[in-house]
Amino acid sequence: MQNKSTRALYLIPYGAWILLFVIAPIALVVYYSLFDIHGDFTFANYGAFFSSVYLELTLSSFWYAFLITLFSLLIAYPTAYFLTKTRHKQLWLLLIIIPSWINLLLKTYAFIGIFGQYGPINAFFAAIGIGSTQLLFTDFSFIFVSVYIFIPFMILPIFNAIDRLNPALIDASRDLGASPWTTFRRVILPLTMNGVKSGIQVTFIPALSLFMITRLIAGNKVITLGTAIEQQFLVTQNWGMGSTIAVFLILFMFVIMLFTGQKEKGGASIGKTK
Repeated sequence: MQNKSTRALYLIPYGAWILLFVIAPIALVVYYSLFDIHGDFTFANYGAFFSSVYLELTLSSFWYAFLITLFSLLIAYPTAYFLTKTRHKQLWLLLIIIPSWINLLLKTYAFIGIFGQYGPINAFFAAIGIGSTQLLFTDFSFIFVSVYIFIPFMILPIFNAIDRLNPALIDASRDLGASPWTTFRRVILPLTMNGVKSGIQVTFIPALSLFMITRLIAGNKVITLGTAIEQQFLVTQNWGMGSTIAVFLILFMFVIMLFTGQKEKGGASIGKTK
């Protein structure tokens, strides 16, 4: 009885944190979404979200988030795999993670200089005879900078998953005559899928709500849900519509977390590799 009381006592700070910093902000966003720009109660904001403009914006946001996540995964997985094979893997991992400690705004302005008209890349293009090229305010620059920012967050969970993988399973697969590709497809990838799912979560979800990079790197040529929320709150002062977009963004995040949730199945995953 005493253990239950002690456990309930320990849950109070956790419950208070969840209530104040998770439930209350979401409830406040939902509350504001029920008012129009004049402060009148309405459900029109939800109807407006399903108009062609916002549906196209949502599809565009998902498309760019998908591309950012895909390129991050294609770079992060082999990087994480080879990191686990290096002698000083923790040191190399630290060197990859350190750039994520730098302020996002500073990194964004650094890329403005790198991709700028008089930046080092255009200087190199001029030296080899290609000439000056417009790199800023393009889809390429937006995706490139976004992938650079999210790669450390994709590498870390995949690295941890591969590093915990039992080498005996890989050796057994090779001893049974499996090719390197078959070993990767039937043994390594299934057993590290939880790391991949975690990496997708921490990349895809924030990529949906990017707004600073879209302004500074893409020059507002790329509009995401995050950009739309910023414009509704700071430009048009329509807090109701901005909150409505935020409500749907939260719903999208929950759906993504549901589909990429980790499920521990014990030895089931090993059994599938046979």
